Amino acid sequence: MQKPFLSRLSPLAGALLLAGCGHADPNAVARSVMPTPLDAWSGAIQVTPQPDEIRLAAHPTGLSGNQARALAEFHSRWMQAEGGLITVAAPNQGGYRVGSDVRAWLMGQGAPAEKVLLIGYDAADPAHAPVVVGFKRYSVATPNCGSWENIVRTFDNGSISNLGCAVTSNMAAQLANPEDLIAPRTMDPADPGRRAVVFDKYRRGEVTSSAKDTQASGAVSQAIQ
Repeated sequence: MQKPFLSRLSPLAGALLLAGCGHADPNAVARSVMPTPLDAWSGAIQVTPQPDEIRLAAHPTGLSGNQARALAEFHSRWMQAEGGLITVAAPNQGGYRVGSDVRAWLMGQGAPAEKVLLIGYDAADPAHAPVVVGFKRYSVATPNCGSWENIVRTFDNGSISNLGCAVTSNMAAQLANPEDLIAPRTMDPADPGRRAVVFDKYRRGEVTSSAKDTQASGAVSQAIQ
């Protein structure tokens, strides 16, 4: 008489077969998302805000030539840093003329109106109180990755302590705007006009892609140079 199938298996094979019929481990998902040695370096990157400010004297006649040049340099730094809100703080006693001129000048250079905020403040010495123009820019500090041990002496077959440090530091240092390490940027609004055109062509059974540009062809010339 032939023995049952399970009895003809080796003890190890039988155990593996029965284990495959069991329920899924509820902790398997939790283990799959546990931090890796590479994740440890993300917390070592420090992003700190640093105000970029200029101070302009409150002339009763408005902006001077020197102040306009200082504002031009400030606006250039704001553009390069992809800065956010610009605050124009003017003294409540006699400084609003310059403050208004500063806001109008920045908007004339292309700064959106909602990005330039004009506020007032009470100055201890109104006659010499400046108009303070500034925005918040960010700087990044990366860890020192120079401490390396012998990478072949991993007796437990684990990762070395510096694994991922150099890559993470280099990526953080190359970002044009370190603020991107704090939070993602908001999405641009959709293009409803283009979407309507594509859907209209789709409903009529037409090709929805843009027309081919013959000048953008990548064909390689066969002529002998």
